[in-house]
Amino acid sequence: MFDETPLVMIEDAEGLAKLVAKLSEAPVIGVDTESDSMFSYQEKVCLLQFSDSEADYIVDPLKIDDMSPLGEVMSNPDIVKVFHGADYDVVCMNRDYGFKIVNLFDTMVAAQFLAFDKLGLADLIGRFFGHEIEKKFQRHDWSRRPLHKEHLDYARGDTHWLLAIRELLIWRLQEAGRLTHVDEECALLEQREWTARPDDPHAYLRVKGSRDLKDGEKRILRRLYEWRDKVAAEGNRPPYKVVPDSVMVTLARKKPEDVDDLDRIFSKKSAMKRRYGNELVAAVAQGLEDDFEVPSRPPSRPKASSGPSGPPARLRGGLLDRAATALKDWRNDLTRKDKTMTSVTVVSNSTLKSIAAVRPTTLEELAEIPDVRQWQVQDHGEAILAVLDKVAPVLETDDDDKPLFQEKKSGSGRRRRR
Repeated sequence: MFDETPLVMIEDAEGLAKLVAKLSEAPVIGVDTESDSMFSYQEKVCLLQFSDSEADYIVDPLKIDDMSPLGEVMSNPDIVKVFHGADYDVVCMNRDYGFKIVNLFDTMVAAQFLAFDKLGLADLIGRFFGHEIEKKFQRHDWSRRPLHKEHLDYARGDTHWLLAIRELLIWRLQEAGRLTHVDEECALLEQREWTARPDDPHAYLRVKGSRDLKDGEKRILRRLYEWRDKVAAEGNRPPYKVVPDSVMVTLARKKPEDVDDLDRIFSKKSAMKRRYGNELVAAVAQGLEDDFEVPSRPPSRPKASSGPSGPPARLRGGLLDRAATALKDWRNDLTRKDKTMTSVTVVSNSTLKSIAAVRPTTLEELAEIPDVRQWQVQDHGEAILAVLDKVAPVLETDDDDKPLFQEKKSGSGRRRRR
């Protein structure tokens, strides 16, 4: 499958220095990472894969103390870094090593703008080269050592084809007139950074099934959730591998008073019951003693940081809903008529709602909305404004020269200002 392409393993500082020197001379490199998110409480990068025109390289960061030399390559604007689904990799490398990625090309984003029906890397490899890629290691624990040949073949396969795929996609994007669209999206991906999620005291209310619990049962669930998180952190295990969400919800409903009561929930030979039985019963008892007020619904998730606020909202209530619906109808009609377009290559629902709320009256105002891309303004700006002019035309301006809008209603002919 890899023809005569050599595989170079990098497992020490000397090998890393040689790799940095080699990659620094390449105009284009393929990049990927493997992490252990399904096997640890705090995930980490366990492998970094690179490919240039001559070889595939696998770096083992678990054997190298200082990964910072690679930062020079990742931030070098003269080297194109080709990823597939870059968002996760960019965030992980920023979190673990502080890398800043410059000059990124994402083959998945490119495939989206070409309206491919299947966007996975294996799908692109099969589409362009006719090779079927083994997927059985997608859920492998990449923190485990040693790495066997089948692990290395899977890992290198994630970058081996990227350079050739990029060339094929660029040609098609140029034909479709959408290369600049992908460039803009990739530039935004470069800005992704890891931010720790703030503590959320209401996280237990986001457990699947918690909405159907009574308040007393939710108090029990909170104690179980807090206990599980503590155990998971101490053992460096994903919380769901300590006790699944469904089991915690069942415990909150059943309210076992002692270990014997757990037989109503677990089988008698359950390792979970044997290992955590007393602690689970204790957490349930603590929840029964709690008397705090339970929110009727999970509050909004706390935000680590706030991005640009953008222009203030002008439309609210029913007029906002009608404007958003009109924009969605326009977008859906467009994608229905032109099969080379999708919601990704026009405007997503969330962005349409932001546009409707702001109700821009000019292309300049449209471009100021944080979710709106420049290519969207160029390709669809005039059409978006035309739709808004129909559903909420400008009636007049107030004393501060702010536009007031007329709501068009069928039949009555009445007008309402917003």
